Amino acid sequence: MDHSASHSSYLLTILVFCVAAVVAVPLFHRLRLGAVIGYLAAGIVIGPSVLKLVADPATVLGIAELGVVLLLFIIGLELRISHLLSLRRDIFGLGALQVGVTTVALGGIAALAGLQWNAAVAVGFALSLSATALALQQLEEWQDRQTRYAERTFSVLIFQDLAVVPALALIPLLSGVADGIEGWASVVAAGKAIGAVAVLVLAGRYLLNPAFRLLASSGAREVMTAAALLIVLGSALLMQVAGMSMAMGAFLAGLLLAESNFKHQLEADIEPFRGILLGLFFMSVGMSLDLALVARQWPLLLGAAIGVMALKVGIAALLARMARSPRGDSLFIGTLLAPAGEFTFVLVPLALGVGILSGPQSQFLTAVAVLTMLFGPILARVVHAQVLRIRSRRAADEKEAPAAADFDGAGGRVLVVGFGRFGQVLNQVLLAQGVDVTVIDNDIDQIRSAARFGFRVFYGDGGRLDVLRAAGAAEAEVICVCVDNRDTATRIVDLVHAEFPNARTHVRAYDRIHAIALMEREVDFHVRETFDSALAFGRATLRALGTPDDAAGGIVEDVRRRDVARLVMQREQGLMGGATLLHGTRVKPEPLVTPKQTTKALTDETQAIIRAGDE
Repeated sequence: MDHSASHSSYLLTILVFCVAAVVAVPLFHRLRLGAVIGYLAAGIVIGPSVLKLVADPATVLGIAELGVVLLLFIIGLELRISHLLSLRRDIFGLGALQVGVTTVALGGIAALAGLQWNAAVAVGFALSLSATALALQQLEEWQDRQTRYAERTFSVLIFQDLAVVPALALIPLLSGVADGIEGWASVVAAGKAIGAVAVLVLAGRYLLNPAFRLLASSGAREVMTAAALLIVLGSALLMQVAGMSMAMGAFLAGLLLAESNFKHQLEADIEPFRGILLGLFFMSVGMSLDLALVARQWPLLLGAAIGVMALKVGIAALLARMARSPRGDSLFIGTLLAPAGEFTFVLVPLALGVGILSGPQSQFLTAVAVLTMLFGPILARVVHAQVLRIRSRRAADEKEAPAAADFDGAGGRVLVVGFGRFGQVLNQVLLAQGVDVTVIDNDIDQIRSAARFGFRVFYGDGGRLDVLRAAGAAEAEVICVCVDNRDTATRIVDLVHAEFPNARTHVRAYDRIHAIALMEREVDFHVRETFDSALAFGRATLRALGTPDDAAGGIVEDVRRRDVARLVMQREQGLMGGATLLHGTRVKPEPLVTPKQTTKALTDETQAIIRAGDE
């Protein structure tokens, strides 16, 4: 009976976590606050301080830390040992300075607040650490994992993980109760850690790849998944027994497998577990926040959390600038390192256990750490958006764009608006025939790139009447609208038809609905940007499957005719249904057409498109 109740309790807890994640994460994504804030908020709500659906956050945290372990394993898989060695200056230079300076600064403030020197050192070091999971999750959301500032942030995080090992030995010594035996035990612990690393390196070098080849030959996919979990959890447990962090063990295991042929398979097998457990970790951190304490001391807690983050941002950004990182990158590094780390929740209870900190002090520090993890991602997103906005504005200002009115030498039989991939191919066709072409585009980088290949492209916005006049639209026989934005293309068509009725309009259609909108405007020719290439692709595929070329061509042309028939039918149905809404533009209904007119339109449209599509 008790056994059944225990199973029911576990199932209920799992259900609570799943419901909390499913509700909170999409909601916070919609609010543009990110998944991490959603998990933290969900943890606060289901934890002991609010709904009390989970009574013991510490038990959940022990399991949830496996999410951080799996995350570090995947990070290790993505690195190479040679690349890690290239980061050694950042790891032992920037990382050591960040931990050292931040520990001294925060420890000094703690001492001024009335803590004993040993407690101040423990507090300073615990809060100097940063949340690896938060920083890497944020970099994933920004898709900035391969940038230089991301490498430097990760280097600091690696040093912090390494620094936890001596800290775990140092805190008992700071309590004043450790004797010579305790000191000798620390030496023994260091020896165990070195031995564990050596075992892991040797196993990774000589055993893992042969073992995976043997398992792969069995063809059992689930065995490979079990083996991947065995390696991650086994290496993590080995490091924990040796007194090091489980995350560091998993990172080393991933690093040793980074050159393996099974790297991508391992990453695919681990990824689902990583995502679920990492979300569980963030929820367990949220559950550890004591809202009753926050309610009693919220001004002091809020001030402490903001002060810790501001100090950590300032120190990390200043050190990054001294290491010659750009200003914006230095701010990114500082904000990513601002929240307290996962190991804060290990070191603070340890300091409480050896008597360095009192119970209320430990609770206060834990609340401060959780608040920094709650506010940190918000600060990082705000800073990231502001820096990118400033950079884009500065880049726009630095671009010395030629004046839109400078069209000396413009004029020709064809005016092409837009010089992207579509417009470039069109220009090659026209120039091959010796047709005199004028091209306009409003992308400076595109214009500079075109100049390197011998194309002359004028700067200007094709949606402005004065630009079209200056570019020779009044004299052009054909105006080709090749821009990749449907609304812009439609606006240019309306402008050309109103001001330059003698020019024929050939337009690139974005999709089927845009094509119908262009048919409504009676452009002379339009083509959907992917339709004909998809037909050619299908024809080649039929030929590869053994279909004779003539038969394949006939099938493709039949598909083309059927598609044109549907297109014209959809246009007529839209007309008969009154005003048609096309991407926000309401088209006025025209007089109904007769069946004879419909047949003629279908025939003309079919023949025109078939002629234009022949290659």
